[in-house]
Amino acid sequence: MTSKKLPIGTAVIFGFFLLVMAATYMLTKPPERPAELKGVLRPDFRLLQPFKLTDHNNQLFDEKRLLGKWNFVFFGYTSCPDVCPATLYVLSAVHGLLVDETGGTPDDMQVIFISVDPARDSTEKLADYVTYFNKDFIGMTADKTEIDKLARQFGAGYIFEEESSAGVYNVAHTSAIFLVDPYGRLAASFSQPHQPATIVSQYKKIRTYFSWD
Repeated sequence: MTSKKLPIGTAVIFGFFLLVMAATYMLTKPPERPAELKGVLRPDFRLLQPFKLTDHNNQLFDEKRLLGKWNFVFFGYTSCPDVCPATLYVLSAVHGLLVDETGGTPDDMQVIFISVDPARDSTEKLADYVTYFNKDFIGMTADKTEIDKLARQFGAGYIFEEESSAGVYNVAHTSAIFLVDPYGRLAASFSQPHQPATIVSQYKKIRTYFSWD
């Protein structure tokens, strides 16, 4: 039995189609992730769904206010005895290192602290708390339902512990710092231990990876 051969014209068209497909793949496939960013970059860059929070100036903060900026996001609460103040000191140091490099406050980044304890964290309390660490930081709150929805998008968990006395309790929460890119996508997360110089180095590599610089 003899095998049928494709007509020359058909073979040429088919070969050209394969070349186009290969070229398209090479042009659109993401660049190799730098070794330093493995475990930092998210496996997929998920666009955050709409949300509505209130910042410490009592202004609406929704997903649109993330656009055009690199956003360092941390979930915590103002009564936190250890992790939150330590992390905000780290973020203040990160901010300071970037200021030293650029000669001024970076206008394409912002640091956001989202309270998971809205019952105790009023906007006034958040204003005093976050600006103690850095005047440019933004504190956020909302009702618990809205915070729960947003925390799930980040994969940020938290659990209220038993009260030691009336109104006195701790909240066990995720200690990661999240990074949202200027398109509103969850791009990366920085796990403990947090070292300011390491975060700055990884942040700069992430910007390069996304061809932002």
